[in-house]
Amino acid sequence: MSILIDQRTRLCTSGITGREGSFHTLRNRDAGTNVVAGVTPGKGGQDVDGIPVYNTFHAAVEREGANTAMIFVPPQFAPDSILEAEDAGIELIIAITEGVPAHDELRTFHVLAKNGRARLVGPNCPGILSPGKANVGIIPAEFFKQGNVGVVSRSGTLTYQIGNELARSGFGNSSIVGIGGDPVPGTDFIDVLRLFEDDPETELIVFCGEIGGDAEERAAEFIEANVSKPVVAYIAGFTAPPGKTMGHAGAIVSGSHGTAAAKAEALEARGVRVGHTPTQVAELAVSILGATTP
Repeated sequence: MSILIDQRTRLCTSGITGREGSFHTLRNRDAGTNVVAGVTPGKGGQDVDGIPVYNTFHAAVEREGANTAMIFVPPQFAPDSILEAEDAGIELIIAITEGVPAHDELRTFHVLAKNGRARLVGPNCPGILSPGKANVGIIPAEFFKQGNVGVVSRSGTLTYQIGNELARSGFGNSSIVGIGGDPVPGTDFIDVLRLFEDDPETELIVFCGEIGGDAEERAAEFIEANVSKPVVAYIAGFTAPPGKTMGHAGAIVSGSHGTAAAKAEALEARGVRVGHTPTQVAELAVSILGATTP
């Protein structure tokens, strides 16, 4: 099994006729994703390498049975694109777009939460990969293979790095989920940890956080109370200069709150083993699951 995306995914990309949207949609298709449509207002009737383009998500759902959306439009259009996808009946919306204003993220979050019909991952996220089944976003699928390690991360680049370190240590992945580092994420660590806990294929969870906010501390409390599987964590930012704004929009540190040290302490106090480098994370995973380097 996997979480969120698999062979049943029927993907529709908002912004498919743009350079980045078309490039990554075709890469997703190459990775095995069932890409059924794209949406660009005013360009309905065209196609992108055989993928039909519609003016609206409603048309894509009605005619192609789309159930997953990837948002690749500029930030000023992303909130309305997300809400249109939800209104059309899309169940999973993955927003790659970065630079969406926090107040727009909050508005979108509240509408989706109130309606309760769709899950949003992102904005400003690398997407989701279930190796050998489906890839939605910008995660390089060729780096990974199927396996029993689930990865959830705020950082896109660290997702790739830690995933690669795990792959080099002999591991495959059930699913890799990048939740993004913006202040108002549609899906947070706890949401994904709950899914991995319920997924029979996932035997170990790798949790990649970073400085700023309290998401990692809240996740640590959730892990202690609700997660029976082993969890290995990495927190980016141990060497961040005090008082300096760094990284994502959500990486806001106030005093000692939100620092890498505070997050690591909260996790370790609840039985989560924390690596201080991506390589250490892979080493901890090897010690827990007994994988051997190929």
